[in-house]
Amino acid sequence: MQNHTSGLNLCVFGHPSAAPTDVAGALGASIGSKASGEVSLAIFAINPNTGIDQETIDQWQSFDEFLTPRMILVTQLDGNNADFDDAVMLATRVFDQVATPYLVLHDDDGSPRALISLSDMVVTDYSTTPPTQNPCEPEHETLVQEFRDEYLELVTSMGEGAFAAGVLFPAIPLVLENGIGLDVIKQYLAQLV
Repeated sequence: MQNHTSGLNLCVFGHPSAAPTDVAGALGASIGSKASGEVSLAIFAINPNTGIDQETIDQWQSFDEFLTPRMILVTQLDGNNADFDDAVMLATRVFDQVATPYLVLHDDDGSPRALISLSDMVVTDYSTTPPTQNPCEPEHETLVQEFRDEYLELVTSMGEGAFAAGVLFPAIPLVLENGIGLDVIKQYLAQLV
């Protein structure tokens, strides 16, 4: 199925617990079933509460021969045990080395509220309409510095255009209820057109 907003053939894969149908609907994508050289971007939805099933791992690996750009969307982040960082570690273990361009900042009640960009340290707060962007506070900068160093090293070593070339795999937090991550996904899609 062609994504009419970008002309890209986007396919979403993942266990039903990660809500791949909802992700596909939000992105104008189709649900994928197998690898194909016709896919512009393979999107893998994962739920940090349930892990990654073998079928999804096999689907990921089947795209290796095509060098298809791939992206991981971590969904279901509003649950009690949901943790973006744990999902990224698992994805790195069972898929490939994963890049984390953004980290999640939580509200006092534990729900995702904002993303902090590791490239420029800007915080996008999704609790406002429209989302607001502000420089990160010094305490956040200190907390994420190690993650930032790892991310920048990975991106630098892979080179410009690595995502579009199918060798850099970003993991993006996605909360459809308040739009967290949708703007980031659009930025990555723009690299493919």
